[in-house]
Amino acid sequence: MKAAQATRLHSLTQQARRLRYAYSEMRFRYIKACRMTKFRLRSIIEFSTGVGVLMLAHATSVAAQAYPAKPLRIIVPQSAGGSTDLVARPLAKKLADALGQSVVVDNRPGAGSVIGTDLVAKAGPDGYTLLAVAASVTMSPSLYKLPFDPVRDLAAISQLTSLPNLLVIHPSLPVNAVAEFIAFAKARPNQLNFGSSGVATGTHLSMELLKYMTGIRLVHVPYKGGSLNVNALIAGETQVNFSTISTALPHVKTGRLRALAVSTAKRSAAAPDVPTIAESGVKDYDYSSWIGLLAPAKTPAAIIARLNAEAVKAIRTPDMKAILAVEASEPVGTSPAEFGALMQMEVARWLKVVKAAGIKGD
Repeated sequence: MKAAQATRLHSLTQQARRLRYAYSEMRFRYIKACRMTKFRLRSIIEFSTGVGVLMLAHATSVAAQAYPAKPLRIIVPQSAGGSTDLVARPLAKKLADALGQSVVVDNRPGAGSVIGTDLVAKAGPDGYTLLAVAASVTMSPSLYKLPFDPVRDLAAISQLTSLPNLLVIHPSLPVNAVAEFIAFAKARPNQLNFGSSGVATGTHLSMELLKYMTGIRLVHVPYKGGSLNVNALIAGETQVNFSTISTALPHVKTGRLRALAVSTAKRSAAAPDVPTIAESGVKDYDYSSWIGLLAPAKTPAAIIARLNAEAVKAIRTPDMKAILAVEASEPVGTSPAEFGALMQMEVARWLKVVKAAGIKGD
């Protein structure tokens, strides 16, 4: 009896060992299979993702090659007949000829160019809605609460033009150069009046920039427009101002005003004998009332490059140069990267200048 029980116990022990071995083997195979499945699944996902990226890149490339397949629209956030509009319309015609599609100029003025600019910022990034805008687009963030960010929500295509302001004084002031004027003003803080064509306009902020960089203290007298600003200076109501070169230069030639410098980094072809403010001793001073071409952010790089190439080619043609020369403006034609860097720099600069001057937007 005991022998039979011993035999039975031995048999059960052997079966238990075999079951444990079988279980361990099955467990090992199961874990191995899971690992393989996980690896294969990860590989499949990575492969699929790579294929998707390649397909997207290919589709974008094909779309760019087929661009444009329909008419384009250039939004001008100012009234018809304004300085930006006068550049956008002949440019649109040249782009249409180059691209083989009609290019329509759509004026959307209002709220200091905010309405039209916001329309483009929120448009689809397909290259069919563009923006022709003035330099004020980089000033607005420091003055107003905007529904868009010009650096984040817009893609730079090219700075098209540059228009300098002219630093002019009343002839009664006993100075003939920028350095002399700065010394004269520093000796008379808040005793000299400077005019502008309105609060937060380019003629206002270009003077605030000079004040910020030199420490001079002047009293601001805003007027409703450039002509009134110049007339006030001629009449002696103010002693100095920045005016667009096309507005002030005729009066300089007749001797009713005296030009001290141009605001841009380079001398103006309209007044080649007038030095720049930077070369007159205010290092790095540079203000330009430019016009630029932009698109919605995330517009494909290939489309931006195509638009840049055609816009630069167009703005540098002899007939476009002749159109710009009427207002003493000059063609530029920068790369997207250069124009984007300029916008970013100006937004940051105006934030500092406006804060220091305590300017509030109307």
